[in-house]
Formats: sequence, C-alpha cells, structure tokens
Amino acid sequence: MANSHDGFLNEMGAARAALDKGDAKGAFARLERAHILGQLHFFDHVVSHVWMLKVALRQRDGREIFGQLLRLGATVPGHLFGWLPIGNTGGADVSPLKPMPIPSDLTPYFTGFSLRRQIARQWVIVGVVTVAVALWIAR
Repeated sequence: MANSHDGFLNEMGAARAALDKGDAKGAFARLERAHILGQLHFFDHVVSHVWMLKVALRQRDGREIFGQLLRLGATVPGHLFGWLPIGNTGGADVSPLKPMPIPSDLTPYFTGFSLRRQIARQWVIVGVVTVAVALWIAR
C-alpha cells in the first residue's frame, strides 16, 4: 500500500508552490487532491480544509469561505462517526456528503483502507484520552 500521508504531503507541496506563483486555481485543484488523501487521516483532513479556507480568503470567495468553515466544523464528527464521503474533493462546489470517484493515480493510496477499522481505531483513541483525562481530574 502506498503511503497516503506522503501522497498528501506531495499534493500540499504542489498546492503551496502554485499559491506562491499566484495560481490560486491551480493551488485549489491540488488541495482537492490533498483532501481526497487527507480523508484517510484526521489531521491531514483538517489541514486540507484549513488551506482551502486560506485560498478562499485570498480570493475573497464568500461562498467558499462559508463552505470551508462548515466543513471544518464537520470534520470531527465526520471522522468519529464515519461520515466520510470517500473521494469527495472538499470544495464548496460539491455536496459535503457526496462520495466521488477517486482519481486513478490516487487509488493505490486506498489499497487496504477500511473505514470501519479507521472508526474503531479513532474511538479507541477517544476512549483512552477520556479515561486519561478522567483519571487526571480525579487525582
């Protein structure tokens, strides 16, 4: 299985390079690809939306700004409850609930991916953190 975080970092680097050249449209296209890969990891998913918001703010695109703020708020419950429309590009121009085809060059990153396994792993983390905080408070 290809390392999805490495693929995510490659897409983010390409997005930053495009943005540095003043190519907001090209940057956003790379951020959409980063978002697809970012859905596999909570932190990467959040980062992709933060950068989409950054581009929207630079462009003064009110619709995209609002859409990214909503998507950022939905990221935590989306990951905890499995409301991840795999393949979704993450922009405000598509429904945040619509699964989309994964571009063929990104499909190797999804080999062996299981949304159920990811949700279970995240709930274990939430449980461990909750117990740790409860024990810390009770001391």
